[in-house]
Amino acid sequence: MRSMQFDEYGAPLKEFTYENPEPQGKEVLVRIEACGVCHSDIHLHEGYFDMGGGNQADAKRGRSLPFTLGHEIVGEVVAVGPDVKTAAVGDKRIVYPWIGCMDCDICHEGHTELCTRPRNLGVHVDGGYADHVICPDEQFLYDYGDVPTGLAATYACSGITAYGALMKAKPNAERGGFMGIIGAGGVGMAGLMISKAAVKAKTIVFDIDPAKLEAATRAGADYVFDPSDKATRKEVAKLTGGGLPGAVDFVGSDKTATFGVTSLGASGILVIIGLFGGAMTIPVPLFPFKNITVRGSLVGSPAEMGELMELVKAGKVPPMPVAERPLDAAWDTLEDLRAGKIVGRVVLTP
Repeated sequence: MRSMQFDEYGAPLKEFTYENPEPQGKEVLVRIEACGVCHSDIHLHEGYFDMGGGNQADAKRGRSLPFTLGHEIVGEVVAVGPDVKTAAVGDKRIVYPWIGCMDCDICHEGHTELCTRPRNLGVHVDGGYADHVICPDEQFLYDYGDVPTGLAATYACSGITAYGALMKAKPNAERGGFMGIIGAGGVGMAGLMISKAAVKAKTIVFDIDPAKLEAATRAGADYVFDPSDKATRKEVAKLTGGGLPGAVDFVGSDKTATFGVTSLGASGILVIIGLFGGAMTIPVPLFPFKNITVRGSLVGSPAEMGELMELVKAGKVPPMPVAERPLDAAWDTLEDLRAGKIVGRVVLTP
């Protein structure tokens, strides 16, 4: 098994070679055909999240080095454990990576993505910057029909993360007729596509990069704005009749979150899923005066993954831009993403 790993936080990725693992119990061995490169991989590689004000949240715990990043995984089942009942060798599947302990009440309620003892692939246990990966249980494998392989990989994070957040903002957005999408990077573009399929509201995309706004326009955004333009808030308020009824912050920086909160209309909701980092200062009276809600969202649940894939297989979700690069380009791709040079999503193909 070939893996692109880091053996020191912040150090370049390099190749390591191992024997292919043998699946045990309900485990499934998947030969990886594509793995997306996500912005959260940067934070995991650095070993911390920026909490603003010079504060950092440690992201090194529970992980052994060398480590394999990558949680947007799609591939072919090549071996199964003795307790596997439905997965079969030859199956082409997306691997849902947000896996919990499977023993706690949270997992039993179907929210493995919120487990306090997580085993997330590419986050806590070795992931998809490799040519093989172990999926702990066949229940986390999802059929993707005739969707192109590289695109299918993105639904394991970009897709399900966007879907989970959009569902939280959906009632408000449909009530007010507009869904705000802050950030048109990889996950934001996925959010745009999914919103067009699953939310009955016009889409307004915000980004400071003209190239990303152009890409969003080509992808079908109803309106695009540069949030750094001082006139944007007034224009959006006029367009929406007072402010955004629902919005998702796909960046999660102090600037984007502040923009999102202050752009909400009465009883609006902002869902923050981006992890760029920072800290914001918001006048507290704004919350009761406008009756607004600000909440977080990590990723969608396994059940929501199933809902998303039904939409995708039915052809209701337009494809997001995806570029393929060889596995050997993992480090350069991570650096390009860090520098903001990537539009859409890049997937690594072993």
